[in-house]
Amino acid sequence: MEQNEKIVNRYEEKSAKTLSGFGMLALVLLLILGGIAVMVLGIVGVVQYSIEMGNEDAVSAAGLVMLFGGIILMVLGFVLCAGFKVINPNEAMVLTLFGKYYGTIKKDGFFWTNIFCSGMNPGSDRSSVSVGANGSVNISGGNKKVSLKTMTLNNEKQTVNDERGNPIIIGTIVIWRIVDTTKAVFNVQNYRTFLSTQCDSATRNIARMYPYDLFEEDDQNEKTLRGSSQEIAAMMTKDLQERVAIAGLEILEVRITHLSYAPEIAAAMLQRQQAEAIVAARKKIVEGAVGMVEMALDQLNEDQVVALDDERKAAMVSNLLVVLCGSKDAQPVVNSGSIY
Repeated sequence: MEQNEKIVNRYEEKSAKTLSGFGMLALVLLLILGGIAVMVLGIVGVVQYSIEMGNEDAVSAAGLVMLFGGIILMVLGFVLCAGFKVINPNEAMVLTLFGKYYGTIKKDGFFWTNIFCSGMNPGSDRSSVSVGANGSVNISGGNKKVSLKTMTLNNEKQTVNDERGNPIIIGTIVIWRIVDTTKAVFNVQNYRTFLSTQCDSATRNIARMYPYDLFEEDDQNEKTLRGSSQEIAAMMTKDLQERVAIAGLEILEVRITHLSYAPEIAAAMLQRQQAEAIVAARKKIVEGAVGMVEMALDQLNEDQVVALDDERKAAMVSNLLVVLCGSKDAQPVVNSGSIY
């Protein structure tokens, strides 16, 4: 475990040695303009010397020195231009010098650094990945600057099994950002791909620990994917943060954007939900019908509209319940005789 920690924390983020870009720009312009001036003076000296000597093939040694000196100054000025770096707000550049970590530029502005330093950003969204003949993976191109902005990962919908083994479809969105550029660049091959893979793993790990929904016989205080989405998302955030800490990423939030049963069991679960809804509605109807029947009997008894014995009350209760609880309109029947 200690060995792994040493490998993970091998490179600690440090500031790269830089100079003011505007000061170096003035020096570069001075070298280029000075080189041009020295070259012109050298050419003029060579021409004058050949005229004075009366021989077109005569060449002044001093003129040649000035000519080549001007060329060297101009080339040096153009070479120094390779060290200019422009860093925008919420951006950083991780620099390496001959294969070793040189430092990170995290301040925004115009800088100049060692011309042999090169930027690295294997997680650039515009980088290309190629696989060599020996199985090695090469990453080239793309933006060399590492973005420190808050970014969004729209994780695709995936089919997972909940606690009961039911296949469900779940989709998530991850809000994240880079907090340690050296870990993001050196510890993983591509931090964007790494984050996406770990997000899939965290989603599966948390989803299989809870059921999609509760049945009537279940403990109503139990957490479910559908009823406790905020708590489940918080658990996903914590689990994902532990997984991507090695890459120097910070997970700000995980949101569940889609949650449903898989198509193969969606129809059966829909029938169960419809049955539960029908039972709940019937229960409410029966409760209301019993109250109305009781109220009607009490009102008839108080107003002494008619004297009902137990048998007549039972018949009346039966008729009222049929009328009130029936799913279709009742058809009136006129009874002109007696029930006895």
